[in-house]
Amino acid sequence: MKKTEKKSTPKAAKAKVTAPVATAKVSQPKVFQGEVVAAGKMAKTITVQVDRTRMNEKYSKRYGLSSTFHVHDEKGEFKTGDTVRFVETRPYSRTKRWRATGKVTKA
Repeated sequence: MKKTEKKSTPKAAKAKVTAPVATAKVSQPKVFQGEVVAAGKMAKTITVQVDRTRMNEKYSKRYGLSSTFHVHDEKGEFKTGDTVRFVETRPYSRTKRWRATGKVTKA
């Protein structure tokens, strides 16, 4: 047999493996609630502070965290001190990725 010829060996039949069909997950937008700390300084933008408490896993002690968000306010209806609910949305600007949905009434 010449060097260029290859031996023919029967190949074992391979079972086709099909991957599971990926289903598109529709995620719900994040919803936050906080207090307006700055309004009227920027056009159509309010600054909302969200306060929350966390528990330290090791020491079981509670501590507070606060975050500020720039929120889109199309109508300019929110004033400083209002409690507002806002949701995640498309980027309106470099820092603004949230849209105000409504005022929260205190009951």
